[in-house]
Amino acid sequence: MELPEKAKQRLHKALEVNGLRSTRQREHVLAVLLAQRDHPTAEEVYERAKSSMASISLATVYNCLETLVGCGLVRAVNFERGSNHYCPNLAEHAHFHCKDTGRVYDIDLPEGLLDSVKKVLPEGFQAEGVEVAFQGHRAKEILS
Repeated sequence: MELPEKAKQRLHKALEVNGLRSTRQREHVLAVLLAQRDHPTAEEVYERAKSSMASISLATVYNCLETLVGCGLVRAVNFERGSNHYCPNLAEHAHFHCKDTGRVYDIDLPEGLLDSVKKVLPEGFQAEGVEVAFQGHRAKEILS
């Protein structure tokens, strides 16, 4: 699995800023996340990664994900003490966790909403980020 050149450059720069270097494994894990933007768990990333990089271990995948999160290239999303899900979408957005399927969906928010939410902070505080997460079930059709 090949990482697109633009993503590769962003990865190299983010790692360099954090005093790290790029590795084939880090590039591969990021490529896996970008290929199918469905918020996989580390175990799901591992299963996908090993199909085209047989030598990669689960521990390496966990380490790569931790590095990608630490460098701000990926977000770790967690619901109710379950496994982390990984999201490469760095735009401001919310998440919806379907309790029936376990799937996580990106939710676009109205422009300016997060700025409005930040205004309710106690005086003298400043938010570095806001995470909005919804949890629920697929709506059932009402049968008459």
